Amino acid sequence: MFRPLPLFIGARYTRAKRRNHFISFISMTSMIGLSLGVLAMITVLSVMNGFQREMSSRVLGLVPHAAILGEQPLDDWRKVAGAAEGNPAVMAAAPITEMEGMLSYRGAMQPIQVAGIDPAEEGKVSIVTQHIVQGSLQDLVPGEYGVVIGELTARRFRLNTGDKLTLIVPEVSSEPGGITPRMQRLTVAGIFKVGAELDGSQAYIHIADAAEMQRWAPGQVQGVRLKLHDLYAAPQVSKAIAAGLGQGYRADDWSHTQGSLFSAMKMEKTMIGLLLMMIIAVAAFNIIATLVMVVNDKGPDIAILRTIGATPSQIMGTFMVQGSLIGIVGTLIGGVLGVILAINVSAVVGWLERVSGQHIFTSDIYFISSLPSELQWGDVALICTAGLVMSFLATIYPAYRASQVEPAMALRYE
Repeated sequence: MFRPLPLFIGARYTRAKRRNHFISFISMTSMIGLSLGVLAMITVLSVMNGFQREMSSRVLGLVPHAAILGEQPLDDWRKVAGAAEGNPAVMAAAPITEMEGMLSYRGAMQPIQVAGIDPAEEGKVSIVTQHIVQGSLQDLVPGEYGVVIGELTARRFRLNTGDKLTLIVPEVSSEPGGITPRMQRLTVAGIFKVGAELDGSQAYIHIADAAEMQRWAPGQVQGVRLKLHDLYAAPQVSKAIAAGLGQGYRADDWSHTQGSLFSAMKMEKTMIGLLLMMIIAVAAFNIIATLVMVVNDKGPDIAILRTIGATPSQIMGTFMVQGSLIGIVGTLIGGVLGVILAINVSAVVGWLERVSGQHIFTSDIYFISSLPSELQWGDVALICTAGLVMSFLATIYPAYRASQVEPAMALRYE
């Protein structure tokens, strides 16, 4: 079978045993380093993708994807919900009234974001109904001033269902101060746990109780909460719906309240990716040292090849093939092992916890009890391509030096 001369000789040099074992050791080290760099980068980015997925499903499953709010309290929220659900991007809609205040219990206080909801409708737009650990969302009855709090809040105040606490909300008044606090006694009707920071900053009351606390007419709400098919389209979709409803409506979406969190996560993934890419670069450019020593070791062979008619481009291609094969094998091994580890990282961490008897991840500290991972083939392709490109670039200078060896220089190596 016909094979180009550079490919034939380069492949033979790669698998041949060398007189200088140190060169073989450096070559193997370069290959192993490249494999470890690719493996680490695939695994770490997959874990970060898993964390982002968990945060998206938990945080954005609890807060509204988007909301259509009235400049004045809405008398008929179903009309607005019907208009919103007419948009194909909207999955469901439910009424909501949001308030900010302070929870007080036996002298201890903490800030809280209170959402007035309709328990019968909330399950359509929120995951909170799936994460109730005590009580039920249906226990929120109009006039009884029940509240469903997060697990972190309950733990901080040592509360259980049936306990009572006080909600303090600011109220605009004609007094000289302009704002006076209004207090409302609440009874804990349920406790939820989604495993995110919102467990300590979110609470739910019945929408009728929220209207009463805001001194609105019965049935009035602040706006309509939307659940979307594509949450990243929330700004455009909510603005289009609000514009279609005309004056007196404004749009809000999750990017205003949680956008900084996800922007920080995206930046963190980018920066860690760049740092890990440096590991691959160091391993790839070790190929330069390997090939420089190989060129010095193969000086007589290069001179002989030039004597029998090999061109400088063929000599250069020979050593580029040798260095590229090191990069290809190292990247391939690292890519395969990285994919396997990324898919099974949760099982590996679980095994380490069982062997060591220590919990690496506890939900009390990290909001999760296992290490999430989401393998994205786009990341794998990008990492492997970067490894191959850097390996190829690392071969150019040593191969060029080899191509400049003249036949008469063979005497230098004898």
